[in-house]
Amino acid sequence: MTGLTHFDAKGDAHMVDVSDKAVTSRIATAEGWVKMARATYDIIAEGRAKKGDVLGVARLAGIMGAKKTPDLIPLCHPLPVTKVAVELTLDPDLPGVRIKATVKTTGQTGVEMEALTAVSTAALTVYDMSKAVDKAMEIGGIRVTLKDGGKSGRYEAS
Repeated sequence: MTGLTHFDAKGDAHMVDVSDKAVTSRIATAEGWVKMARATYDIIAEGRAKKGDVLGVARLAGIMGAKKTPDLIPLCHPLPVTKVAVELTLDPDLPGVRIKATVKTTGQTGVEMEALTAVSTAALTVYDMSKAVDKAMEIGGIRVTLKDGGKSGRYEAS
């Protein structure tokens, strides 16, 4: 299985050995969105959600999600995460919430999975806190927008 680093020569899944990689500063940014009905958007924007501060709780959930990534994704390395920033922005044109997460570390492997998990966890939390009024919300657009550091260098989404 050439090209897929999480499989050995027999095709069995394994954790990649990063012990020979250099310790470098690494950063990754991911984004996504939660699309919802206009009435749901208004409830969140006006702070009227019965469960409380939707964006504040989702921000904390995203931070926690980034820190718990190796517990959720079987082949992720536990890393010393040095920064997690999660931004949730109301977008009336969606209508919904746009989510951006940035994760930093100094280590031997990147933090793309941590950034993606932060966005996913924040999006799921927005859904959880709002599902009583809108079960038809849609989560999407989750992708890495920036990765830098390490041997493979910089990647920026177009």
